[in-house]
Amino acid sequence: MDTYKVGTTANSTSTMHKLATTPITLDCFETDDYEPIIEFPCNFNGEEIKYPTPIKTGVDNIILFCENLRQKYLATKDKRYWKELIRWLPESWLQTRTWTANYSILRNIYHWRKDHKLSEWHQFCNWIATLPYADDLILFNN
Repeated sequence: MDTYKVGTTANSTSTMHKLATTPITLDCFETDDYEPIIEFPCNFNGEEIKYPTPIKTGVDNIILFCENLRQKYLATKDKRYWKELIRWLPESWLQTRTWTANYSILRNIYHWRKDHKLSEWHQFCNWIATLPYADDLILFNN
């Protein structure tokens, strides 16, 4: 979203200030198209093994690891635990962000991102298409 800076304003919650305030659970992460089981190639002693692996176990371990760091930081106030938590926090960590734009910016976003490979852009473009006057001001092609 930061690509679209002209005519926009943004405000977001700071990971630095908000990360330790609530328990870390699966709900803290973007999981809209989460697949709990996929075929996972694994290299074991030089031999590739393919088998269905419950990804959920790995995800649960990451969440538990991060939550333990958070709790250790809260108990000790030792910034080393907080720094490790920041370092290992997955990119799917959800943050609150308020973003204001105009129809001109939304039109650019819609036409540039409607076919993007990330599903989040598709969701956003679908929302843009529902706005009042979207047919006249956003969806038309010149």
